[in-house]
Amino acid sequence: MPSNESVAKDQKESASIDYTEIVQSPSFQVLLRKKRKFIIPLSIFFMVFYFSLPILTSYSTVLNSYAFGAISWAWVLAFAQFIMTWTLCVLYSKKAATFDILVDKIINEVKGRG
Repeated sequence: MPSNESVAKDQKESASIDYTEIVQSPSFQVLLRKKRKFIIPLSIFFMVFYFSLPILTSYSTVLNSYAFGAISWAWVLAFAQFIMTWTLCVLYSKKAATFDILVDKIINEVKGRG
């Protein structure tokens, strides 16, 4: 548990930080741009892929045919959604490491000014 002195020091440091300046800094804008460029397309892909199963099974018979053996395309797509979710999770975890590097750069810039 942090001591009262360290909490007071952290509060004093955070009070002296100009967050408006940080948000407007080029480094922070680069971070936001890179995150947006990665997250928005993956989110759109996820939503389309995820909702394709209930929509296709509700409004068409496309997935009713057999893919192989007694397994229909609906089951293949349902299983693929698990794989897609795990894959996106791994991709984001790896990409987040590069975002962390940019955040560390921003923190160092702020500490350098302070």
